[in-house]
Amino acid sequence: MRFDMSRAWRDATAMISANREVMLIVAGVFFFLPSLASSLLMPATPAMVPQNRAPSEDIAQVLAEMESQLQAALPPSAMVALLLAALVQAVGFIALLALLRDDRKPTVGEALKTGVIGLLPYIGAQLLAGFAVALILILLVGIPAAAGLGAVAAIAILAAIPLFIYVMVKMSLVSPVIAIEKMTNPITILKRSWALTKGNSVRLLGYYMLLAVVFIVISMVLGMVVGLITALMGSGTALQLVSGVFSGLIGAAFTMVFAGVMAAVHRQLAGPSAGNLEQTFG
Repeated sequence: MRFDMSRAWRDATAMISANREVMLIVAGVFFFLPSLASSLLMPATPAMVPQNRAPSEDIAQVLAEMESQLQAALPPSAMVALLLAALVQAVGFIALLALLRDDRKPTVGEALKTGVIGLLPYIGAQLLAGFAVALILILLVGIPAAAGLGAVAAIAILAAIPLFIYVMVKMSLVSPVIAIEKMTNPITILKRSWALTKGNSVRLLGYYMLLAVVFIVISMVLGMVVGLITALMGSGTALQLVSGVFSGLIGAAFTMVFAGVMAAVHRQLAGPSAGNLEQTFG
């Protein structure tokens, strides 16, 4: 099936409009609140480039200091908090997809159950895809670099960029496959996502890039407005709170739209959901 961008956007907006109340609940709990909490709890990031360095200073010492600054900016507690937030948001995103595409109209609790059940398969699929990409990078870049072939390694890095983008597009339907088709085997999930995107990778990439540009522009405009407001507030807790609320709202809103987009893409490429098939042939 040839992917139709206009149809996907119409389907996405229609699904979001029909489910906006329950989506707002899930997005608020699983995306807005974790984002706000992270912004309030995250320590201020120090400058990563050492100041007043002599040109002849040992590069190893400079790198060691930059590493210590990074550790100070992201202590273990902050890393754990970020990891937990990512897991919570993964559950929430799968739940959003279940709410959008399951024609049996699950409750929020049922959708969240789908998200919890789908978390481990999601992690497994991401790890497998990441391992495959890492292995390819080692073969294309690591081996030539270790052999002292710097020019070959540089060319391989350039060649790996489009390859990485291609893999990301092919794996883009992992979450919908888990949430809507209820698959739990990571390998099967990856194969299904790859099969669904077959023949439409370039169109999907163009669609995702177009949406990304729109989101970036909107974020920049809203960021400028909020920046003008926060500039009048000076610094302190109030500023941190306003910035956290803003980033949380933008993140939650974009996540809702992205969930609608992915649900619409899956609907177009995979056809009716299981619930709709049961109603038709049951």
